[in-house]
Amino acid sequence: MSDALLVLEDGTVFAGEPIGAPVRAHGEVVFTTAMTGYQEALTDPSFAGQVLVMTYPLQGNYGVNDFDVESRRIQARAFIVREGCETPVHWRAQGTLHEYLLGNGVPGIAGIDTRALTRKLRTAGVMMGAVTHDETAALALARLRELPPYGATDFVPWVSARKAYEYPDGQSAGARHVVVLDLGVKYNILRVLHRLGCRVTVVPCQTSAEEILAMRPDGVVLSPGPGDPALLGYAVETANGLVGKTPLMGICLGHQVLGEVFGAKTYKLKFGHRGANHPVRDEETGRVYITAQNHGYAVDDAGLIADVAVSHRNVNDGTVEGLRHRREPVMTIQYHSEASPGPLDNMYLFERFLAMVGEGMRQDQTASGRRT
Repeated sequence: MSDALLVLEDGTVFAGEPIGAPVRAHGEVVFTTAMTGYQEALTDPSFAGQVLVMTYPLQGNYGVNDFDVESRRIQARAFIVREGCETPVHWRAQGTLHEYLLGNGVPGIAGIDTRALTRKLRTAGVMMGAVTHDETAALALARLRELPPYGATDFVPWVSARKAYEYPDGQSAGARHVVVLDLGVKYNILRVLHRLGCRVTVVPCQTSAEEILAMRPDGVVLSPGPGDPALLGYAVETANGLVGKTPLMGICLGHQVLGEVFGAKTYKLKFGHRGANHPVRDEETGRVYITAQNHGYAVDDAGLIADVAVSHRNVNDGTVEGLRHRREPVMTIQYHSEASPGPLDNMYLFERFLAMVGEGMRQDQTASGRRT
């Protein structure tokens, strides 16, 4: 079997065995520290446009199934592992990791020293990379250098819903109507909202505030998603039009979009936060939560308006992990409260958001009674 190559933009080459589809790919090379959840990671829209490296050495050991997907397809452009298990054992397994990649047309490489690769990315920072099996490293590098960098592309329209829909399957029911602005939503966000008794409507990323408000939502969630938030002027405009008109919760990319609404700028992290073991401190209580994260950009709180406070911070590097508005029902978090995969410590944030929704509904009912 011929070698497959991962060629980084600085000329570094890693060789391994090809798995998945026999095609070329390129993208920003990033790593995640989660020990489980390779299928959820592959289908996470926040990995769109990226070559995903798993730091945990064994992948594929429990196979793949129809239940652990987080979007309609594999979103990562390629998959890099130390060892890909060819004989998975699990009662729900419906196939192997190799078969899953192959069926989705996504290439992968096994047998790479992922510890050395991760150390390279931590030291030099994330960089573009090419995955290839049928050309020399020199040719792959020349091709890679002709391609646009990751931060030059808006990936959100690629992963967002094409049209509005109700979750699940047009049969959503619940007393509270929550609209999700789909910037790259994970299915588990929708599952959690539905399980908590919400009627859930998902709308495409370029839906306007006026269109959302016409749906008479009791609250709006701005979802996670991929790429540089500085490219999302249309989402910032929508979010700005919703502030003060309905309770809002921003998650990950949605948090960054609302940060820009409130005067902050965003910046690129050296190697990002990706994995299921990131400590975050709630600034109001001092309590530290272990969180699941997947983002390469962060909010700079220096420009925040006075009415917005930092509610959460990353314990490792002090970056902003959450915001709250002092007067309006608006809250944001940088990490994934729905986990999948990851710890369940942060489900309380959905409950906090729905408490704001409930308070807004009570105020509407009181105002309606007065008018009557």
